[in-house]
Amino acid sequence: MKVILKENIKGVGKKDEIINASDGYARNFLFPKNLAVEANAENMSKLKAKQDANQFKKDVEKEEAKEIAKKLSEINLKIQVKAGDNGKIFGGVSSKEISENLEKVYNIKIDKKKIELKETIKTLGTKNVNIKLYEGVVGTLKIEIIGG
Repeated sequence: MKVILKENIKGVGKKDEIINASDGYARNFLFPKNLAVEANAENMSKLKAKQDANQFKKDVEKEEAKEIAKKLSEINLKIQVKAGDNGKIFGGVSSKEISENLEKVYNIKIDKKKIELKETIKTLGTKNVNIKLYEGVVGTLKIEIIGG
């Protein structure tokens, strides 16, 4: 019997997956526990509509990420920090500070976890930082660290 899973079931399949289950397993375990529904025409069309909606949502999010990446490439973010005579920064510039400055100055909200910074920036000058916005969409932000 073909069934559509409503939940992830270890060893059986993932949510919204169509599987072949034995009649007894489906009727005595999956259906009573509301873990699956029969894969009839009505349920298949509901699943298709749900998958189409999810795909549309992903496409919209990807387009938004591409637009943000385009905006980021045009931005030159200036961050003023206290620094010594030799160009070394007291403390450092972290991804959190980059995220906060980007939101404050340009009103672009980016999660600090998406900013790919191997370690905090500890020297003055211009740096290019990659920001992972979405699957396959990476924006590059130019940051200028200025001593103050």
